[in-house]
Amino acid sequence: MEFRAEHRYLRVSPQKARLVLDLIKGRRVEEARNTLLFTKKRVAAPVAKLLQSALDNANFLASEKGLDVEIDNLYVKSAIANDGPRMKRIRPAPQGRAYRYQRRIAHIELVLAERGKNGGTVAAAVGEETPAPAKAKRRAPAAKKKAAGKKKTAAK
Repeated sequence: MEFRAEHRYLRVSPQKARLVLDLIKGRRVEEARNTLLFTKKRVAAPVAKLLQSALDNANFLASEKGLDVEIDNLYVKSAIANDGPRMKRIRPAPQGRAYRYQRRIAHIELVLAERGKNGGTVAAAVGEETPAPAKAKRRAPAAKKKAAGKKKTAAK
């Protein structure tokens, strides 16, 4: 089971948000919270609130649907920062000119999932069959076409 939380229109560039999101990808929720608590980036506080929201979503859905979710086994499955709309702004420049610049906005999405006792996902622990990875088919190299002939140059 996966639990999502999304923060849209966050006033930070997606590139800066990805620096923080890369720190918590694949970590357990408690470890990710501690990492965000001691990260000095400005975007760490909104990401920490988003992580808490995803955790609350997990608690709510577990109680609503009667699922048996171990909060201690949750980990950050994916953390993505996408581009939002850009705000175009103008800055005064020398000799009456104007320089244009863009203020970037990010949409951040966090997905939490539950890990089994042995480190695998819960779906694999329950016994659901997962499809085997398909083998890559090799193609024979394409035959090269022979040149029809050399191009003739016009004599002067």
